[in-house]
Amino acid sequence: MYSKELIRGTLRTIVLKLLSENGRMYGYEITQKVKELSSDEISLTFGALYPTLHKLEKEGAVTTTSEVVDHRTRKYYALTPKGDATARVKIAEYFAFSKTMHLIMSS
Repeated sequence: MYSKELIRGTLRTIVLKLLSENGRMYGYEITQKVKELSSDEISLTFGALYPTLHKLEKEGAVTTTSEVVDHRTRKYYALTPKGDATARVKIAEYFAFSKTMHLIMSS
């Protein structure tokens, strides 16, 4: 497991990347996808995920729709055009930062 500090610093980018690849997703689906892709190394809490999703929605990067599934309302999140552009920027920024960190740590 990685520190909360590292996850907190990348959560926004993780969410944007998943939504850009999967179209629309609901909260639990996002947590499970992160768990799967990270081989259980990253476990997102709803207490961290939902504030990030709500902030992205407030900024206009994400839109929501609700759908009833098995008698329960499920809220789906999807990128807006602004969110799609933000995702591309944040993903590129992450890779550039990761490369720089690798240079620093391997010297």
